[in-house]
Formats: sequence, structure tokens, C-alpha cells
Amino acid sequence: MLDQRLVHDVLTAALSFGGDFAEIFVEDRLDNTIGMIEGKIERSLTGRTGGVGIRIFNGFNSVYTYSHKKDRDTLIKLAQNASKSLKGVAQNLNIDFVIENPSVVHPVMISPQDIEKSVKIELMRKAHESASSYSNLIHQVRVNYLDYTQNVLIANSNGKFVQDSRTRTRFIVNSVAKRDEKMEHGMIGKGSGKGFELYDEISVEDIANEASRVAVTMLDAKSAPSGKFPVVLDNKFGGVIFHEACGHGLEATSVAKGNSVYAGKLGEQIASTVVSAVDDGTVQNEWGSLSFDDEGNKTTKNLLIENGILKNYMVDELNARRMNMPATGSCRRESYKFAPTSRMTNTYILNGNSKFEDMISSIDYGIYAKYLGGGSVNTATGEFNFAVQEAYLVKNGKIEEPIKGATLIGTGLDVLKKIEMVSDNFDSGEGMCGSVSGSIPAGLGQPALKVSEITVGGKE
Repeated sequence: MLDQRLVHDVLTAALSFGGDFAEIFVEDRLDNTIGMIEGKIERSLTGRTGGVGIRIFNGFNSVYTYSHKKDRDTLIKLAQNASKSLKGVAQNLNIDFVIENPSVVHPVMISPQDIEKSVKIELMRKAHESASSYSNLIHQVRVNYLDYTQNVLIANSNGKFVQDSRTRTRFIVNSVAKRDEKMEHGMIGKGSGKGFELYDEISVEDIANEASRVAVTMLDAKSAPSGKFPVVLDNKFGGVIFHEACGHGLEATSVAKGNSVYAGKLGEQIASTVVSAVDDGTVQNEWGSLSFDDEGNKTTKNLLIENGILKNYMVDELNARRMNMPATGSCRRESYKFAPTSRMTNTYILNGNSKFEDMISSIDYGIYAKYLGGGSVNTATGEFNFAVQEAYLVKNGKIEEPIKGATLIGTGLDVLKKIEMVSDNFDSGEGMCGSVSGSIPAGLGQPALKVSEITVGGKE
């Protein structure tokens, strides 16, 4: 990456014309992606990217610049030009770096870079065969494989100097079922902050079968009803509703500017007393975990909500200044091309004391959402909408026929307060989260939970 002498000189140059704090982020990343359609390789890409980002603070203001070049002349000039854009007094610092070690390590047993591409393709073929043979109604199967290793160096004018290596692996199967002119799909995947040892722990055939099961099941689904109903959201990827409807609103990116419905509500009851939630970047080898965040701070287990009371936000260094709060190890970015800001790592609703069966049996007429699809939220208002990939009607306390076309609509604050029951069957899922600092891997999860009422958009 870069030697300490050059890092020191770049940071010094970054404060040579103005600014009170400077930071450098160095990245070297190797990606492998393979796509398969109907058992044939559609694409296979291996690429190496990298560069350097330089950020300077002056009070509450900041400037960010970057380059894919890492030579001394380029970086010194880049830093000096950025410094000139900030009004201030030149800082002549003698920076003494303190090299930090992570408190939580995410070990990689088998580097994906050491595995032949043919081995990865064979896994994909097994998944394709399992998904295709699940039913003669399966019309098409797509399999996607991803792994990457990102090495970073982060240092700043306060003397921080850390290095981290992040490896992630992901496998996704998308099955399409067809009967006459009707088509439905099911998409299931697994991702982890592990190496290739992930495939000793999971079955790609099981993932493939589940994707095909969802697709075939939804062929017989009736149109979802419209109206307000009690809804049971299943565990694992059901956590996307908390991620979108609440998590983004608890990021300092929006809170510091007053653009969040949760701004100014620390210590207040914002959710039902059965709800506790964390953002935890320390979960070993989880999809969204890091040893250090992208400002070089150690990640933490950050208690956001405790028994319905708002306890904390996710705070980065710049917004820590604006909010007069400590940073929480929650700063992230897609790559050196993006200035970092507060983002989620692994955001979870914690286990409760209820049972899934009791949730279902408590509903006379409602909806069981097994798998949620994509969603969106307006952090200023908390309004959200989510598509449901697989759902069922619940009648007289029993799960009945599948339904399709359901969309969950509401506001985060309203839904949080209407959570009546939280079960004890926590599980986690994985996704890619997009925001102002790019697309990043984010873990999510929850136990199954019952909401007394959500507006459902359907076709009936």
C-alpha cells in the first residue's frame, strides 16, 4: 500500500493551506464475479481496482478528492489543491502514528483468490441442476457467484494508522417458474464475511431448491387483498423493513441535518416496549462486519433501541462534530471514490419472548410475509413501501393460500409502535445497501414479529 513516510507527507500537505483535520484512505481490491444462465457461463470477470482518497475537515465543512494514482507527486499535489479550497490557517503538524490492532478479527480460512475458477463454476452447476430439477415448471435459472478481497489503509492527522483486509463471498440463485403465460420468480442467496470455507457450511443445492420452491409456489398465488391487516414478518430478510424504515433514519447523515423523523428523539419511546435493536459491526465474519470502519475506528455493538427507547444513532466523525456526540464506528464507503459517511453494518431487531406459532394463531384474518423483496424509504418522513416476494393469507389462526402482488406501505414510527409480538427465532440475512457513499454490503436480521396493522397494497 503506502509507506508511513509518504502517508505522513500527504497528510501534512493536506493541511498546508487550510483545514484542521486530514485523512487518507488507500484501497486495493480484487473482485471475481461469475454469472450463469441455464447452465452456461454468461460472464466471468476478474478485476483489480484501487486508489487513494483524501478528506479534509475545517470545522463542520469538508472537502474530498481522490485519484487512482498512488505516486508521491500526484498525492502531494492532490492534497495541496484540496487544502487550498478550505479557508483556514496552515497546520504544521508533527504526526506520530499509533498503529492499532482490531479488537474483533474476522478470520479467512480459505482465500477465494486461491480457488480455481473451475471449482467455483462447479458449485454453480450443482445449484443450476438442483434448481432446474425441482419441477418441470422451472423455466429459467440464473446463478451468480461473487467474491472479493479489499485491502485498506486508513490514517489521519490525529495519528491514527490502521490496515484492514475484508473478504466477502456471496452466492445467489434466481429461479423462474412458468405455466402457460404466467411467470413467477424466487431469489435466494447467502453471503458472508468469510472466505471459500463458506461452502463447507452451506449447501448450494438447498439454496437452489428454495429459490425454485418460491417460484413454483407463487404460480398458484391469488392476488393479495388491499387494506389494513395484521401482518407477521418472518425472520432473516424480514429485517429489511427495519433496515429501511428505521435504520436509515438513525444514520447521522440525515439526523445531523434534521432530515430524519428520529432527530432529537434520544431517550424517547419510539417503538413498542417489546422492540430492542442494535447495529453491530463486530459479529464475527458477518456480511456487514468490519474490524475497522472506513474512518479507521473500531466497529462496535451499538444499542439503538432498548425496550422501545431510542438510545443512540450511528455516527461518523464529521457528523460527530455537528451533533457533539462520539463517533460509533459506523462510517462506510463503497470505495476510495466515495467520501465516507454514517452507514449501517449489521442491523438487527433482537430476540423476544413470543413464539411464531402464537403469532399466527392470534390472527383471525391477516398476512404472513415470508420473504420481503426490495423497498424504499423517505428518511425525512419515515414513509416506506416494500414488495413481498412470498406471502400467505392467515385465516382463523392458520396459514392458508399463497398471495402475490402485496406491497407493505407505512411509516417507520407507526410500524415500530404497532409491533405487538417478537419471537425467539432470530436469523440474519444479507443485502447491498445504496446511499450517498455508494453501495455497501449490509447485514440485516430479526426474529419473526407481529405488527398489529399495516396498510397492504394489493390487486383486490
